Amino acid sequence: MKFLKGVWIGFWSGLILGLLFKWIQSVTGVNVYLLLLNVDFIPVIGEIDWSELTEFMFHIAVSVAIGIVYVYLAKRRPYTFGQLTVLSLILCIPTYFLYFILSSLAITDQVPGLTDWEAILYWVFGHLAYSLLLPILYKMFERKNAASQ
Repeated sequence: MKFLKGVWIGFWSGLILGLLFKWIQSVTGVNVYLLLLNVDFIPVIGEIDWSELTEFMFHIAVSVAIGIVYVYLAKRRPYTFGQLTVLSLILCIPTYFLYFILSSLAITDQVPGLTDWEAILYWVFGHLAYSLLLPILYKMFERKNAASQ
């Protein structure tokens, strides 16, 4: 059950983050969605011209892995919602800094640069929203399971 809950939470939070970044990019023209999906720097994988949907599925796969880890950690003992939120914020710390790694490794020049502060703010905002979605979805799933029993 932990595994499936992690998959569910990771899928929905990743979907929402992806759609948020796609919307931000369409409104502002800042390529944060492109950065989120970009895999051109990964050996072998980066040489293939993937469809947007396939690249989005790569993003979802990473999010599902984070969701599974989050649920595993959250199930170790009873946590308050505040503690679950802090756990999520700590777990997601690497995602805030991933901007700099992805931006510097990207082969395409269409992704935002290392010092594009507008893109950095959107990236951090989006991943902060993602980290807040994890405990919200976790609690929603808990309530749904409690109601069905």
